[in-house]
Amino acid sequence: MKIAVRYYSRGGNTKKVAETIAKAIGVEAKTVAEPLTEDVDILFLGSSPYAFDVDDEVKKFINGINVSVGKAVNFSTSAAVKSTKKYVEKLLSEKNIPMAKEEFSCRGSFMMLHKGRPNEDDLKAAAEFAKNIIK
Repeated sequence: MKIAVRYYSRGGNTKKVAETIAKAIGVEAKTVAEPLTEDVDILFLGSSPYAFDVDDEVKKFINGINVSVGKAVNFSTSAAVKSTKKYVEKLLSEKNIPMAKEEFSCRGSFMMLHKGRPNEDDLKAAAEFAKNIIK
């Protein structure tokens, strides 16, 4: 099974989760600046909400997908909004890429909010989530 992990992270929260997921399933986490170059069965895609949307870099990555993706799995960090799933799912549907029902989201620190998040428990949960997806 071919699996890829891509993420966009401004403050480092989503990067921590991406690296944890990648390590748990034995692949390398890469930023969305690195396009997919081959077909994948599962794409773990991480982001955070910015102004009730995802960053333009995430949109650019998704719009640039020109390989086959079996399914995408959303993961996100946020200080306020629970998840980026609805934003990412809309973009992926325009590319006819199915999104898994399961997703992982946790708090991310922003300024004084949720200091220290994602924490050790969040990262452990992310690793377990990823392992369960690829079973």
